[in-house]
Amino acid sequence: MNYETLIYSKKDRYAEIRFNRPHRLNAVVTEFYTEILDALDKAEHDGDVRTIVLTGEGRAFCVGADLKEHGKGERTDLEKLEYLNLGNDVCQRIYEHPKVVIAAVNGFALGAGCEMSVSSDFILMKETAQIGLPEISIGTHVGGAVTEILPRIIGLAKTRELIFTGRRIDGKEAHAIGLATRVFSEEEFDAGVREFAGLVSSKAPVSMRFAKQHLNDMHQDYKSRLTTEIAALRTCMLTKDWQEGVDAFAEKREPVFIGN
Repeated sequence: MNYETLIYSKKDRYAEIRFNRPHRLNAVVTEFYTEILDALDKAEHDGDVRTIVLTGEGRAFCVGADLKEHGKGERTDLEKLEYLNLGNDVCQRIYEHPKVVIAAVNGFALGAGCEMSVSSDFILMKETAQIGLPEISIGTHVGGAVTEILPRIIGLAKTRELIFTGRRIDGKEAHAIGLATRVFSEEEFDAGVREFAGLVSSKAPVSMRFAKQHLNDMHQDYKSRLTTEIAALRTCMLTKDWQEGVDAFAEKREPVFIGN
């Protein structure tokens, strides 16, 4: 598929999905969402891809909905609903994707851009990047299950502050409150993202998939989790990667995992 709103590429063992509407600060239109879903499917079915990096072209990650498009008033009520559902579909796909997803926030990540970031497994930010949820400030509402996910990351009180006030925070503050995993200077950002993505991509894919499922499943109780973790462990022990991990430990070398 030839994409109009993003650039898809592979670097080492990770796929990069680069939002490519810099003239609109990577603001969201319907095609943008449908192409992200397609790119996420492409990455899932590529055995060479271990990790996915989302980032933006230009000075923004994604500033949310393209209000210029909204302002035209050309959508029917059904089309508006389909658009809203697409936004949720993208966030859910990122959150439930079997591979680790990293949001490399290079600039403004507002509204839907913040929601996609929060749905990712890791957020890496430039010091000068800004992330925020302005929805209530403009009379709309957050989506992408942010009210479920974000309190687990930064706590309920801080989530309330960010959603109710619509305040933007930079990379340093995002790191300080536990939202961003890493924060980099302008000069170090690209290399830092590559290094972090490479580190995650070097781990055993089957093990990572189970770990992501367990960490993101908020509905199991303690005893159920004990049972499902043992089931995951038993499955991992049937893989070649499990034996590679054992051998590498004994031989005091870095393991080379193949994904099965």
